[in-house]
Amino acid sequence: MTTAAGVGAAAGGALDDRSLLIERVETIALRAPLGRRFSGSAYSMDNRCTIVVRLTTSDGIVSETYSGDTDDEQALIVGIIHDELAPAILGRSARDPEGLWRAMEPSTNNILRDRGLALQAIAALDTAIWDVLGRALGHPLYRIWGAVTDDLPISVIGGYYHLDHAQTADLIRGYVEAGFAGVKFKVGGRTPAEDAARVAVAREAAGPGFAIMVDANQGYSLRDAVEFGRRVADLDIRWFEEPCRWTNDRRWMRDVRYETGIPVTAGQSEVTLRGLRDLVEEGAIDVSNFDASWAGGPTIWRKAAGLCAAYGVQLGHHEEPQVASHLLASVPDHTFVECFDEERDPFFWKLTDMSTRIRDGRYALSSGPGFGIELDWDYVRAHTVDTRVSSR
Repeated sequence: MTTAAGVGAAAGGALDDRSLLIERVETIALRAPLGRRFSGSAYSMDNRCTIVVRLTTSDGIVSETYSGDTDDEQALIVGIIHDELAPAILGRSARDPEGLWRAMEPSTNNILRDRGLALQAIAALDTAIWDVLGRALGHPLYRIWGAVTDDLPISVIGGYYHLDHAQTADLIRGYVEAGFAGVKFKVGGRTPAEDAARVAVAREAAGPGFAIMVDANQGYSLRDAVEFGRRVADLDIRWFEEPCRWTNDRRWMRDVRYETGIPVTAGQSEVTLRGLRDLVEEGAIDVSNFDASWAGGPTIWRKAAGLCAAYGVQLGHHEEPQVASHLLASVPDHTFVECFDEERDPFFWKLTDMSTRIRDGRYALSSGPGFGIELDWDYVRAHTVDTRVSSR
């Protein structure tokens, strides 16, 4: 953990050329088996996984972050961190997140593997680098980046296909009672008529004033997306997320916007600024949910936020509330920070104290330095599947 002496020394004076030199990179890969399989339109999930990153600096400051949710590729990402990225940043200062990001960027140029794996590895370290800088300065990152709020509306992701209509209604009523402002509801895996009926159950259970976003995870054709949108037109849908299959999604999402009048959200499946730029320029989205943990970290997300601001596109973030909350609270056009319920994501509820900050539909950010994450180390140890260390 960060030492009080280390924080005080760094926060009490200027950061000179010898400060915050990265001496050690430690990763702790976590996996928590879920109690059931969770299925969307074209995927399923049996485990909740993440990677804890601890960077130790010459000043004795230690990051405490986690990011990512990859299961099958987790070991590959850890390997990239230690075999390619750690050698590029050890001995360099966390005062320069942009310079460190550029030092890690060559790992994305390997044409023999999925570029997204390197970007997830970079994101894990970029997140930790920013955390070190925030801890050194003694302030939460959302304030360093320019806070526009100290709390955010929070939505929960739910409505998976293992539930019947009665169970769906009970679930949604539980979300309202738990203090969430809205739900992101899974669709796209059945016919438009069947999915619309499920959403109608959710709306009746939620009542007015509770936001419902629908997420097809690229499950519909254009024709089915438009049909679904028309069937739920009177259910006050806040947005329609990734409505169309990837093969022609940008043009089809634009058409869904025009033909249904429901705002469209996408961006999580784009891992580059180039990809997000094309979504925005082609008029495909109203809200971007670009994911820092998939696309290279906070350094890139903040550039994406500027891109969206130039086109009047609002900002969300795909999952990862421990990081997303700071990013969203630093920009004026934010929407919801989102999380899963405890059955789908035990980490949000047990790995930190984040779940205790939900009240009246809003999530209060931590006032602690950096991302303000304090891990439950007993829980970490109980779910550790691998630990690796690289040092100078």
